Amino acid sequence: MHSRGITTAPAPLRREEILDRAAGLPEVHHYPSVDELNQAFAELEAAHPELMDVRQLGHSRAGDPILLYTVDGGPTAELSGLLAGGVHPNEPIGSWTMLHLARELLRDPDLRGRLGASWHFLPCADPDSMRLNEGWFHSPGERGRYFQHFYRPAGPEQVEWTFPFKYKSAHFDAMLPETRALQRAIDLSRPDFYMPLHNAEAGGAYYYLSDAMQPLHELLGELPQALGVPLHRGEPEGAHFEVLAPGIFAMGTLEEAYDWMEALGLDPFPEGSAGESSTGYARTHGTISMVAEMPLWKHPGADDVTPTHRSYAWLLQDQAEELAAAGELLMDLLRRFDELPRRFDSAEPPLLRASRAFLPLLAQAALSQRARADDEASQRLATVAEVHGVQGILHMLRLRFGGMFLRALRDAAHEEPGTVNEETGSVNDEPSSAARVTPLVTELEPVYARWLDEALTEEAELQVIPIKDAAGLQYGSVLALAAHTLRQRQDLAASVSDQRAEA
Repeated sequence: MHSRGITTAPAPLRREEILDRAAGLPEVHHYPSVDELNQAFAELEAAHPELMDVRQLGHSRAGDPILLYTVDGGPTAELSGLLAGGVHPNEPIGSWTMLHLARELLRDPDLRGRLGASWHFLPCADPDSMRLNEGWFHSPGERGRYFQHFYRPAGPEQVEWTFPFKYKSAHFDAMLPETRALQRAIDLSRPDFYMPLHNAEAGGAYYYLSDAMQPLHELLGELPQALGVPLHRGEPEGAHFEVLAPGIFAMGTLEEAYDWMEALGLDPFPEGSAGESSTGYARTHGTISMVAEMPLWKHPGADDVTPTHRSYAWLLQDQAEELAAAGELLMDLLRRFDELPRRFDSAEPPLLRASRAFLPLLAQAALSQRARADDEASQRLATVAEVHGVQGILHMLRLRFGGMFLRALRDAAHEEPGTVNEETGSVNDEPSSAARVTPLVTELEPVYARWLDEALTEEAELQVIPIKDAAGLQYGSVLALAAHTLRQRQDLAASVSDQRAEA
C-alpha cells in the first residue's frame, strides 16, 4: 500500500465527467446475493493485492464475516471515503454502485488520482437480513414478488439505527454485532465523507445532506434527469425535514425528530424505538454524509408540483383512516396468533419479530397524519406529486408490513411437530401447528391480495428503472460528493496559504 502524502494536487472531476460516468454503467438484470457480492469483492482483492486490502470487522449474529475493503488512493490521496452497503437489507442498489466504483478505481489510475481519496467499502453490513430478501433479487421488476419476499428488521435490529442515543426521555445502547462492525469501519477509516447506500422504493430520486453543500445542489438535481428519473417533489419521509432544494433535504438530527414528534403531541420515543444513525455517529469524526435515495420504480408525476383539485388535509386524513383500518386488522390477527399455544421455547423467527415491531406503526402513522391534517399549513390544494406520495406511502406500509406478517404466518403454519427451527435450533413439540395457524393465513391472504391489487391499479404508471440507471445515479452522487469534498479541502488549503502570504 502507498503511504499517504501530497505531491501535485489532483483536479476534481468536473460536472460533465460525473454525468458521463453515471450514464456508463454496464447493463445488469438482477441484484447480487450476499454470496455473489462477497465473491466479487474477494476476486477484486485477489487480483489487485498491490492496490486493495481487506480486514475483518466482526461477524453477523449468524456467523457471517463482515469485511472492509480498502482501495489505496495513491500519493495524492488527501481524503478518506467510506461506503457501506446493506445497512437496510431490502435496499440492494448500492451493491452494484460499490462494485462498479471499486472496479473503476482499480482499472483507472487517473480516476484514483483525481478523486484524491483512499476508498473504504463495507459490502454488506447486515448479511443475515439481506439473505431474507434474496427471493426478489433475481426478479427485481415484479412488484408483487418484491412485496411478497420483502424483509426489513425491526428497528432495534437495524444496523443503520442502532448506534447509542440519549436525549430527554430517549435512551438506546443495545448495539448489535453488525452495528459494532460498522462503527469500527467508521473509526478505522475516519472518513472525510461517508455514504450509507440506501435506496427508495417508488417515485423519484431524492437526497439527504448532513451539512450545507450548496455547490452540490445543482448537480444532484441534474443527475436524475440525465438518467431519465424524476426528482422527488412529493411527501418527504418525515414532515420535519428541511428542504434545501427540490428533492434535497437536510439530514437533521435525531434530537430534532424527537422534538418535532413531541410538538405534535405524539410519543417521541415509543416502545420499540431504536437509536442513532450511522451518519449521526460519523458526525463525531467531523464527517460529512449524504444519503442518495434512488427508487426501484419511477413515477412520471413524482416531480409535478401542479396543484390538483384535492385538499392536502383531506388526503392526509383519508390516508390516516386507511392506515388505521389496516393496523387494526393486522393487530387483531397478531393478537389471535399470540393466543395460540407457543410453538418454540426460544427466540422467535426474524419475520415474526419484525412484524411485532412494525404492525403497531400503522396506528402510529395514522395518528401522525391526523395531526398533520389538522395543521393550518395543510389547508391547501395538494400537488400532483403530493397525491402520488401520500398514496405511495399508504401502499408501501400496508404491503411491506402486511407482507412480512403473512410470510411469518405461513412459516408458522408449516412448522410440523418434531421439526427444528433452523434459526433457533429449538424443536416444535406442539401438535397441529398448521391447523391452528392456517385459518389466520386464509383470512389475511385475500386482504393482502386486495391491497396489492389496489397498489398495482392506483400506481399503474410506475415504471421499472433499469438497474444500470438506478446504480448509475447513485454512483454519480458518490462521485459528486467526493469531488465536492476534495474541492472544499483544496479551497481551504488555498485560503490558508493566501492568509499566510499576506501575513
